[in-house]
Amino acid sequence: MPLTDAMLDAPATAPAAADARAMPPVVSVVIPAKNAAAYIGETIASALAQADVSEVIVVDDGSTDDTVAIVRAIRDPRLCLTINDASGVSAARNLGARGARGDWLMFLDADDRLRADAVTTLLTAAKAAPRAVLVYGDYNTIDSAGRAIGRRGLLKGRLKPSGNVLERLAGGNFIVNGGIMLIRTEALRTTGGFDVSLRYCEDWHCWCRLAATGEFAYVPKLLLDYRLHTANTMNAAVRTPQDFFPAVARVFDDELILGKLPSGAAARLRQAAEIHLVTYAATQAVRFGRYREALGYLGMVGRRSLMAMPRSAIKIALSYFGI
Repeated sequence: MPLTDAMLDAPATAPAAADARAMPPVVSVVIPAKNAAAYIGETIASALAQADVSEVIVVDDGSTDDTVAIVRAIRDPRLCLTINDASGVSAARNLGARGARGDWLMFLDADDRLRADAVTTLLTAAKAAPRAVLVYGDYNTIDSAGRAIGRRGLLKGRLKPSGNVLERLAGGNFIVNGGIMLIRTEALRTTGGFDVSLRYCEDWHCWCRLAATGEFAYVPKLLLDYRLHTANTMNAAVRTPQDFFPAVARVFDDELILGKLPSGAAARLRQAAEIHLVTYAATQAVRFGRYREALGYLGMVGRRSLMAMPRSAIKIALSYFGI
């Protein structure tokens, strides 16, 4: 569904946005929020602290806590509040993107926080890659109190792909979090935004559609603190590989994506994507101490490809150490 058609009946932006609209657009940060009172203030502050952010658009998706009150209490002309009707995170992101005036978009989750100069770092990379429709970096993990718990800094020498990344991305989502990237606003609107029919991995599908239209550029820096807390970890805890497979079907039934993949590559990449997601489910099981379940998922990998088992096993083992 095209982005503009999907949101013809979207709620109007709150009047407080008027001053922000008068500012020269550079980067618009869209923050979908639902019952995020515990963290939304810190998240917004991290976005407003970025020198190149012209507006921060919070889309409240039917919160029943103090999220809206906290947002309204923040006095900054760049902050906009839009009220949605609990239509889900994809609809909230699409709604925020529709109202954005920035040349670049960032989708920041309401419980995460940007590191200092994250946006400036991404814009610098974008200037060096004028054909890129998306520039991205990496993240580390923090706990509910904001303390670092991840060890992804140990992987700082690892390079992720730049340029034409579609084939690699279709085989598995190596980006993970929208808060580590900037997307050209025009490119997102052209590709249609997020598919509201997908419950999980809707971001991966969106990134694949973007990759079918242009290049990506990678910045080897940690730009985001991705927060792990009770609400989102419990959500992750109950997910199974079967929850992710509808997104696999959607990606490999998408004409835009299939039309840009190498001839005959779809079946191989679909298998790789399934293995990637099963492995991810196994790493989550390890995080919650469900080792027998993780071994069962490793067996699912083996039934798809024995050759893929060693690499999946290494990833599962690394997850035990927070990597």
